[in-house]
Order: sequence, then structure tokens, then C-alpha cells
Amino acid sequence: MFHKSTIFGPVPSRRLGLSLGIDLIPYKTCCFDCVYCQLGRTTRKTVRRLTHVPVCRILHELTSRLARGGRIDWITLAGSGEPTLYSEIGALIRAIKRMTDIPVAVLTSGALLNRPAVRKELRFADLVIPDLDAGSARTFQKINRPHHSLNFQVMVKGIRDFVAKFPGRVWLEVALVRGVNDAPSELAKIGSLAARIRPERLQLNTMARPPAERTALPLSAKALERARLIIQRPLGGIPVDIITASPSRGHAAPARLIDGELLA
Repeated sequence: MFHKSTIFGPVPSRRLGLSLGIDLIPYKTCCFDCVYCQLGRTTRKTVRRLTHVPVCRILHELTSRLARGGRIDWITLAGSGEPTLYSEIGALIRAIKRMTDIPVAVLTSGALLNRPAVRKELRFADLVIPDLDAGSARTFQKINRPHHSLNFQVMVKGIRDFVAKFPGRVWLEVALVRGVNDAPSELAKIGSLAARIRPERLQLNTMARPPAERTALPLSAKALERARLIIQRPLGGIPVDIITASPSRGHAAPARLIDGELLA
């Protein structure tokens, strides 16, 4: 059970302006153990969905935070692990939507979107950002180090099925690690899979903070641009963005404050 606040922020987000986070999962409880994760190694790798904290407690903390006022651009379900492992995520999203007009985003690995129940529960969110860090099963194992029960092709199909029926917005995120998933052949495969998924946009990212593995190295700006051009080819008109390490313009804050909020 949680003994800390489930609410953190708002913090400057590279994509979502000022984001008020809701952390639904105990620290490093995830379906993956990604080599690039800025939170470190996964300590509990699982696909079992549980109610780690009562919905009523989260809503009480969120009500108190919203009452303090101040600018909040998004309420983001993210934090210490995979948010779709929270079994009451659907009820929580619906309750938040009744409480406020602030849009709700879900940052997910996409690992559980093959489950109809998870796809159904996320349908009330305004924005869902799943990951697609690999174009092949081999690279999937190398970069994401998933739970043993997860299958790459099944996961990709789950993301595609979700996008096909989701009424909100979907941005697909690709985290690139030097020497792991940045080969032109792998990038081309990622682009081909993304073309089948058909998100609203695709966003390329690389490490901006120390990763779980010291060998996980970021791409340079030039390498990111080369990757963007390769991935863009099969996507037609789907935009491909490079997410910079800087907070959104106008939302700059010292890194120690951002990290302090997250650690709190």
C-alpha cells in the first residue's frame, strides 16, 4: 500500500506543458525493465493488475491539490511504474473527468493494450502515449526487457487495435538508445509498424537523465534527425517530432526542483 502522496507536480513537461502527475503504482512496478529508464531497474516485473491505492484516496488528494489553484495543463497518469497495472484506472479516469475540465493523459508502455478490458478502461482519457521502442522481437527483448509472458507481435497488435477505436488522441513514443535500436534497418521497421498503428503523431526521444544501465547512451541531435528521416518515410502525413531535453518554452524550472517533485 502507498504511504506517500499519489499526486506530484505540476512539473514542466517536454510535451504537456505543466503536468500534474498521479502515481498509481508502487515504485518500479512495471511490465518492462527498460535499459534507458531514468528511475532505475525494475524491482517488481509483473503483468498482474491490482488496486494498489483506493480510488477515493487519490480523488481526495487530487481535490485538495486542485483547490490550491494555479496553472495545470494536463493531469497525467504516470510515475513510478506502468499505470495500466492499476486495476481501477478506468473508474479513476471517469471520476477525474467528472471533477475537472483539465484533460487527462496516460503514459503507458502499451504492454497491456492487447487486453480488451484495458483498452475499454482507457477510452475516457483525452490522450494516450504508448511506447514502441523496437521494430523486431529481438530488439524488444534487448531494450525493454519485458515480463516473460509478453509477446512483441501481440503487443503491437494491441496498440493498433486500441488506436483503431480510441476516440481521443494517441501519440506514439519511440525512445532511442545508441547501438541498441538506432540502426537504419531497425528504424525502418519501427516506421513500418507505426504506419500500421496510425497514431496522430510519433515522437522520438532519447535519454536526458541517467538511465538504468550505464551502457544505455543517448543519441546526438544529428543522429536523432537521421532517425526521424528514416522513420518518417512510411508514415505519410503523420508528423514525427524530436522531443528535446528542455522543458516547454515558458515553463523552465531548475532541474533540482523538477527532480525534487518527482522524488517527493
